[in-house]
Amino acid sequence: MSSAAESTTPNALIEETSPYLLQHAYNPVHWYPWGEQALQLAKTENKPILLSIGYSACHWCHVMAHECFENEEIADLMNEHFINIKVDREERPDLDKIYQLGHQMLTQRTGGWPLTMFLDPDDLHPFFGGTYFPPEPRHGLPALPELLLKINQLYTTNREQIQQQNSVIAEAYNRLDLSSGSQAGVMLTTSPLNEARKQIGDSFDHKYGGFTKAPKFPHLTSIDRLLRHYQATATPKTHDKDGLEMALFTLRQMALGGLYDQLGGGFYRYSVDEKWMIPHFEKMLYDNGPFLCTYSEAWQVLPDPLFKQVVLETANWVMREMQSPEGGYYSTLDADSEGEEGKFYVWSVEEVQKLLPPEQFEIFAACFGLDREANFEGHWHLHAYLELATLAEQFQISEEVARERLDQARQTLFQTREQRIRPNRDDKILTAWNGLMIKGMALAGQVFAQPEYLDSASRALHFIRQTMWRDGRLLATYKDGKAHLNAYLDDYAFVLDATLTLLQARWNSEDLQFAIELADVLLNAFEDKERGGFFFTAHDHEALISRPRPFMDEATPSGNGVAAFALARLGHLIGEQRYLESAERTLKASWVSVNQLPYGHGSLLMALEEDAAPPQVVIIRADAAHLAQWQTACQTGFNPHRLCVAIPSDASDLPPVLAEFAPKGEAVAYICQGFQCLAPVTALEELGTVLGRTMN
Repeated sequence: MSSAAESTTPNALIEETSPYLLQHAYNPVHWYPWGEQALQLAKTENKPILLSIGYSACHWCHVMAHECFENEEIADLMNEHFINIKVDREERPDLDKIYQLGHQMLTQRTGGWPLTMFLDPDDLHPFFGGTYFPPEPRHGLPALPELLLKINQLYTTNREQIQQQNSVIAEAYNRLDLSSGSQAGVMLTTSPLNEARKQIGDSFDHKYGGFTKAPKFPHLTSIDRLLRHYQATATPKTHDKDGLEMALFTLRQMALGGLYDQLGGGFYRYSVDEKWMIPHFEKMLYDNGPFLCTYSEAWQVLPDPLFKQVVLETANWVMREMQSPEGGYYSTLDADSEGEEGKFYVWSVEEVQKLLPPEQFEIFAACFGLDREANFEGHWHLHAYLELATLAEQFQISEEVARERLDQARQTLFQTREQRIRPNRDDKILTAWNGLMIKGMALAGQVFAQPEYLDSASRALHFIRQTMWRDGRLLATYKDGKAHLNAYLDDYAFVLDATLTLLQARWNSEDLQFAIELADVLLNAFEDKERGGFFFTAHDHEALISRPRPFMDEATPSGNGVAAFALARLGHLIGEQRYLESAERTLKASWVSVNQLPYGHGSLLMALEEDAAPPQVVIIRADAAHLAQWQTACQTGFNPHRLCVAIPSDASDLPPVLAEFAPKGEAVAYICQGFQCLAPVTALEELGTVLGRTMN
């Protein structure tokens, strides 16, 4: 087998914006992006399509690229027998969803990345698939060269068999769509909320926290559900102490563990072990936005200094490393640097000992396990084994001194680490993921009174409005001055939700108008008017072999769940019945899916909860001298079912319903729930009493 090589002439990926696709632009493989040129060429030449889907921060994508796609002999086989299409799953989640499902149908196993699928050129249905394939047989996996030859033989000699199988696959896609649910005849109840709580409890890891065995993912929607269930049952006799403890214990374990970057802030994607010790080292924007939200809300429930530390360090990391000069947030940081996974993040004992004075080293080593066996390939990845109180007692110093020594040591190591060769950053800007981070930064800024976080969120939203919003529609991705690709359900839903969160932290009438425009596109371009719910792609999107309405949460929250929640909130805020009705239709359409696995639908359960008990809407009108004080009084504490906006008395361009809540003197609060409003509150000392009484 010949060695890895790069072509001196680029392939068709050279014109793309995705860093992942550009990484393959000089492969000897004749890659094409997904598009009419490649699809038509496959038909014309009667060749099957080899579809390879991955993303920039994916470790095994890099491994397969180096082992196989840079190999001239393998490339020759691919070029001779196939039309080869490379897809960035972050830019084309529509294709990824469809062909991950195809992989599951064909193999009866879940997929992953890299995803390797073989498609019939005539109907684009998959007839064979897998994930990572090595260049020679390994770990029970077939070698890619032999597999390519077998697939080619199958295609040329058994085309009729493939077409028969494709008919079965097409029917399976169709059955899944038909069985995915309709609003017709559905009566909504709150029973899935309690069933979800039970399922989360049944899956809880009492020893290490979390809700699965290794590999262990954060499952933040389950933690959010526990926090909301606790708040909804928070009376002395019925409040869910066990659920709250599951949530808080898991959050502490993740924050102390190797899943969290103990020096630079931010969370890695998942833990390969059950102890949250060793992560898969890539950092994803879509994880860290929700992490900011969950830890901020947990701090509102229990003001644990660890939770605040995590939020501040993560938000600072976002602004330092993940925000572009234009304002939008970048996508990911790779797991690898210098060709090794995790190399940027791990340490040797000797290196740390040279950097730190003895009094700092001894406490740092005890805290982060440098006095134990190496935990990552002969090196140490920082994982907190001992907490502050234990360390203070062990070294017979105060907790304040212990904290100071640890902080100094962490800062020294951080500055040293900054001099290392960094992991690659995928610097494309994705609209949906920006929505998740805008929400996280806005909530963190509000909860911890950090105006710079609100500035960061505002800059990102301004970038979306100015750059990604064209002719009344969103675009999905941006890099190097080029925004392109039609946006998906998640783009609209996540940005709408983020805009409403930012409005609660800092009022801007233009942002409210943008939220209304986003909501209208959801209803007009994505909603299934007959069955309810939202398609993942717009009505005018490219026709693909399937058009799903995804209801379950995946690595990101369900677009249908977030859309239903945000539309209902916007409907309550501005009195727009169309949005409320659309949200309810979505809940009814998802009812079959929700009841099959309630705890897998956390985003939709949030919307269901507020459909059953509408949120308390508080509208404050105040002059500049009093606005912040009244806003703080309204937003202190964990009140997830309260929507509070503080609108300056001189604000203009308000929708008619909001404009009716007119200023009165220095400040006034209007408190409404459902279709009922209380008398205006004009005394600050009265506001807290009324809010508490009405929420209870």
